[in-house]
Amino acid sequence: MGSIRKQTIISSILVYFGFFIGAVNLFFYTKIGSNHGAFTLEQFGLTRIFFDFAQNMYSFGSLGIIPVIYKFYPYYKDNLAKHQIDLMTWSMLTALVGFILVVFAGYFFQPIFLRQYERGSTLIVTYYYWMFPFALGMLLFSVLEGFCWALQKTVISNFLKETGLRLVTSLFILLFYFKLISFALFIKLFAFLYLIIFLVLIIFLINTNQLHFSFTVSRVTKKFRKKMLSMQILVFLGTCIASIAATIDSFIIAKFQGLAVVAIFGVAQYAANIVQVPQRSIQSISAGVLSRAWKDKNMLEIARIYYRSCINLLIISLFIFGNIWLNVFQGMELLHIQKEYETGLGVLFILGMVRIIDAGTGLNGMVINTSTFWRFDFYSGVILLAFRLPLTYYLIKNYGIIGSAFAELAAYSIYNFTRFEFLRRKFKLQPFNRKTLFTLGFALIAYCVSYFLFNGIQGWFGICIRTTVFSILFIFTIIYGNITPDAGQLIEQLKKRFSNR
Repeated sequence: MGSIRKQTIISSILVYFGFFIGAVNLFFYTKIGSNHGAFTLEQFGLTRIFFDFAQNMYSFGSLGIIPVIYKFYPYYKDNLAKHQIDLMTWSMLTALVGFILVVFAGYFFQPIFLRQYERGSTLIVTYYYWMFPFALGMLLFSVLEGFCWALQKTVISNFLKETGLRLVTSLFILLFYFKLISFALFIKLFAFLYLIIFLVLIIFLINTNQLHFSFTVSRVTKKFRKKMLSMQILVFLGTCIASIAATIDSFIIAKFQGLAVVAIFGVAQYAANIVQVPQRSIQSISAGVLSRAWKDKNMLEIARIYYRSCINLLIISLFIFGNIWLNVFQGMELLHIQKEYETGLGVLFILGMVRIIDAGTGLNGMVINTSTFWRFDFYSGVILLAFRLPLTYYLIKNYGIIGSAFAELAAYSIYNFTRFEFLRRKFKLQPFNRKTLFTLGFALIAYCVSYFLFNGIQGWFGICIRTTVFSILFIFTIIYGNITPDAGQLIEQLKKRFSNR
């Protein structure tokens, strides 16, 4: 777990720096208008639709190839020289063929899709075709990112995806904010965001001699092609299902309530997603390690990674969300965020609970995906979609964005419980114990003390003191209670470093 912990810490620091940049971007997106060019709620909502639309196009266009990369790469690495590995050649060609098919589908179904948004979300109609280059960049970058996961070289890909992307976005936002470009030009530049970081990543991998394109079919490909294709088909279906389930909210909200409400929902989602940063980092880093462990039939290593991911991610998610919820109300006032966004605070709380549940169940999806029972990920995805779609549609139509949050809470609770039960019954992997309950109790006590003693203190000083008290109380109890071995090991490493200076 040491190498995973080290890379997770580095990646999380880089990703949080990216989220800080994203928060600055969000500030300009949501700030009350002045003499500069403020974004309307509809304009910001359109940028969220770009991401969700591209997410679905990437899922369909990838044709399930990305998990195949990090699942089978150990076999290529163990049996071929670097320049003979043809995995990335066929992966890239597969993704390009898939994207061409998706473009044809997008053109064919364009009238049906746009008819849903002609009244309340006209910006979607205006900029529909600019979503395609955005989706292409996301697809190509994701293929290379999967390769980085296989190489266990995730820091550069995480930096580009979480920080580099947002830095380029900042440039475009500032150009619009200071009226140097129009919104139409801003969106056209925005459409090429992922293509920019894809080019940076591919240049880096080639220059560091880690990426080669071989057009000769290797013996490993010949040996495993049937297994790879079988996995690819089911993973493709599962990925599409998961993508639709994750993004359906925005499209239904845009249909019934318009892009302005999509913007409000998007801000709540962004704040809640901060909780997931360490989970995303450890997921990308552990993909290659788990693939190797399954190949070597090392169940002790798999069980260790699964258990520690659950307890560590639960601790971190409670710590992050506790600080967010303590200060979000006063923070929005101090930053002069448009009042309309306050209506999304209830959504933020429920989505925060969803993220905590997802984090607290650890790497269940990655453990299944890298095992020989990866088909189950598809089956659990079918359960998720079958439950999520009708519930989301009904609750948004009748209760607005708060209904969408409750639908997500119900669906993902069932989804994670299903995967937890599968791992428990199939492999006897059960990561929860009394320390899980202690962690939840410690977080609640630290929150209540910080809230009831210091909630009356206003301004930045109030935010600082609540954050400090909650953080000290929670971290102290986690360390003193020996909740996770990683905390003690990390402290020992820090002591050694400082004592050697």
